[in-house]
Amino acid sequence: MTAPRFLLHGIWLSGPTYKVALFLALAGEPFDFELVNLREGAHKAPGYVARQRYGQVPLLEDRSNGRGLCQAASILEYLADVTGKMGGATLDERIRAREWMFWDYDRFAVPIYRCRGVKLGFRQAPEEAVAMWTAEGEAALAVLDGHLQGRDFLVGEGPTMADVDLYGVASYAEAGGFSLEARPALRAWMARIEALPGFGPPEAIVPKETRLTA
Repeated sequence: MTAPRFLLHGIWLSGPTYKVALFLALAGEPFDFELVNLREGAHKAPGYVARQRYGQVPLLEDRSNGRGLCQAASILEYLADVTGKMGGATLDERIRAREWMFWDYDRFAVPIYRCRGVKLGFRQAPEEAVAMWTAEGEAALAVLDGHLQGRDFLVGEGPTMADVDLYGVASYAEAGGFSLEARPALRAWMARIEALPGFGPPEAIVPKETRLTA
């Protein structure tokens, strides 16, 4: 059996790993997976850092050209380019999708992921820090919900890389202690993403162990 074009290195507990796996699943791209055990420090091993300079997950290898790519947003944009999917129908859509992705990493992902980490015991933080992240997360959720009122997706008429990117944060909000009950537009948007062909939650599309075809 021929190995898939893409090899994803990461761990199923990682939101950024899930973002990349979700894009591949929605794009109908099979992928191999190599577990990076963060608790054992595999992400800091010299061999891994030689390919993922920041010592983080995910790392995506494109076997068709030997490229190794890091940082989830950059990987999503690359995948949009090479698959021709979810990159935006026009240049303006592409620009607006990228704006949302930069906003995600500036205002959205940090407080949501950190609150989730505290709730799950991955991260320790003083109460005042958690309170600050909670306020920032609520503010970001309000911005997202407001933008989605009257819209099916973040940009244009169909899903883009920005929808994948931000869904990969919003889907962890409740695990971080955030309630989405008062955010109907956001919840409806999430339901539309979840109805797309190929969609799966993290436990369905990110393997818990290394999975190599060949």
